[in-house]
Amino acid sequence: MKLFATFLITLFLMNTLSAQQKEICRYTKTPTGFLMVLRENDDVLAQIENLAKTENIPSASFTGIGFAREATFGFYDFQAKKFNPKTFKKVEMGSLTGSIAWNEKGPSIHVHGVATDDKFDAYGGHLLSLYVGTGSMEIYITVHDKKLERKIEQPLNANVLQLNCQQ
Repeated sequence: MKLFATFLITLFLMNTLSAQQKEICRYTKTPTGFLMVLRENDDVLAQIENLAKTENIPSASFTGIGFAREATFGFYDFQAKKFNPKTFKKVEMGSLTGSIAWNEKGPSIHVHGVATDDKFDAYGGHLLSLYVGTGSMEIYITVHDKKLERKIEQPLNANVLQLNCQQ
């Protein structure tokens, strides 16, 4: 009986470790950059930011599709100089597009998208947060060779991508 219990515990631990190992892989290298496949409850913006840090991506553009548990869009109020958020639950991201640059704090992710609900109503704009729903989300990242930066520009207090045209 003791041997059987040890066998069951060993089998459980092996399955747990195997599941954790599968859990770790969120992206793979491609000829032009990376392919991310995110799973339920993953924080999409955090995963992209982590990829930029881990792989030391100078700058990139990305596109994606997939299911979202929750998508929070923000419409920028130019007078108040802040985003007015609105959250939608259980939506499908019909389109996701964005860029990776850097600021003084680290990677700066700028992403917009269009989400549809089960009635096929669409909502879109600047994404403030995005979490994967049941299923997955695929994100295709195209890496660029030049490092790009974002800086806060006044009077709007907007985080704007900077170009160096002298290069």
